[in-house]
Amino acid sequence: MMAQAAAISKRMVSFPSGRRSVRAFLTRPRGRGPFPGVLVIQEWWGLNPHIMDVAARFARQGYVALAPDLYSRQGNRVTKDPAEAARLMGRLAPKDALADLGAALRFLQAQPAADRRRIGVVGFCMGGTYALLLPCVRKGIRAAVPFYGQVPDPPEPLRGLTCPILYFHGTQDQWITRRDVDRLRAALDRFGKPGEVVTYEAPHAFFNNTRKDAYRAEFARDAWRRTLAFFLQHLAP
Repeated sequence: MMAQAAAISKRMVSFPSGRRSVRAFLTRPRGRGPFPGVLVIQEWWGLNPHIMDVAARFARQGYVALAPDLYSRQGNRVTKDPAEAARLMGRLAPKDALADLGAALRFLQAQPAADRRRIGVVGFCMGGTYALLLPCVRKGIRAAVPFYGQVPDPPEPLRGLTCPILYFHGTQDQWITRRDVDRLRAALDRFGKPGEVVTYEAPHAFFNNTRKDAYRAEFARDAWRRTLAFFLQHLAP
């Protein structure tokens, strides 16, 4: 495991995506680097304190972490209301999300402290969906960690997967089913793509420590340990 950084910096940034501007949270270890980078992709709630905290955790582990706001096109909305979150996610066109994430990847690669050759992506819920899809359509990502994201059906987009994946799933998940996970395993095998699926006896969003109804500390700690080990393996110099 990478040595934990003593201090980090944090700031809000923005970058262009076509004619639009995307807001993002950027955090990094203090020092010259170069450091590996990681894109942290939000849940359907928006770019909230939890996602920024996750990004900061990566910075403390020695990564330049960028969490783009996928609701930048909708006024940078953040909510705790599931109905509003569903509306926000429903208005987010996948092509726009992938375009903004592509712009985020370029922005992260251009950071002076980041090693553009060592970039990973992690995402949760809605973000897990895009953490799985982004390396299917963009080069330059060396490892992807989707947490309980949707699996393409049919799974043909996974034919373009360009990096190893580590996928986390809770067997009590009411959104992502065992059938979805079986489809992912079958697609990885069919297309000859490297990947691992880890399951826990846990509900959806078990990693989110701000959700008392869903958070499972034991499984979240194990998933975090596995994530760091996975990135260390694939993002090493």
